[in-house]
Amino acid sequence: MAQITASMVKELREMTAAAMMDCKKALTECDGEMEAAKELLRKKGQAIATKKASRETKEGAIAIYSETDKAGLVKMACETDFVAINDQFKSFIGVLAKHISEVGADNFTEKSTDQGTIKEIIIEAVAKLGENIVFIEGIDWKTEGNSVIGSYVHSNGKIGTLVELTADGDADKEKLTIVARDIAMHIAASNVEAIREEDLDPQVVEKEKNFLIDQAKESGKPDNIIEKMVEGRIKKYKKEICLLYQSFVKNPEQTIEDLLLDSGKTLGAKLDVKRYFKTQF
Repeated sequence: MAQITASMVKELREMTAAAMMDCKKALTECDGEMEAAKELLRKKGQAIATKKASRETKEGAIAIYSETDKAGLVKMACETDFVAINDQFKSFIGVLAKHISEVGADNFTEKSTDQGTIKEIIIEAVAKLGENIVFIEGIDWKTEGNSVIGSYVHSNGKIGTLVELTADGDADKEKLTIVARDIAMHIAASNVEAIREEDLDPQVVEKEKNFLIDQAKESGKPDNIIEKMVEGRIKKYKKEICLLYQSFVKNPEQTIEDLLLDSGKTLGAKLDVKRYFKTQF
């Protein structure tokens, strides 16, 4: 039987991130064959993942990998907040965010990387962290021309946002990205249902209008007065949930629309929010 040295155990640990004792056991079982031990640990990881697959995942975190012209976001669930805030878990989902920006979100868990498939990478993480880990959703964005992506993840990892900002001229993309990130941060802190009024879902507006009518009728006022009351409240409602009309969280005296106008003047281009995405736990 081959002698299992500390350096061999260390090498296998660096390759797999498995516990030292597990690495030593695997090497012993495989008579010191490094690749065989690595494969054994992988299979054990799959077995552990299968056992834990039925466990409920109530916690989790969001990670974003972002460059000027592309971004990837992953939302991963786990069992406890202890793991969700663990540096190893954060590093793991950060790697997945980078992968999704490169290989795309469609059938993400089946995609291949130089470390194996995404599914296999998740299985390894389950074995290392000792909890069921589930891929909830993922986004990959690409931009062209004078567009940039801004991103923001709240410090607790529970909220993640992406914003694509466009410019009609040759604006400095680095400065443009700063504006996009500020808007992404604003969206993380706010209730945003649409970019502008015309983007609102008519059914959502109609539902709110009917609610306000029923509420106003309780006042016992005439129908013509109720109609005016509801009209004013609907206008207020639209301003509250449309991004462009909201007060900017970093400067409440300025709306997001004002921020775009002022930043556009500074950058020498007309700015517009093309799309946004927000997810949270």
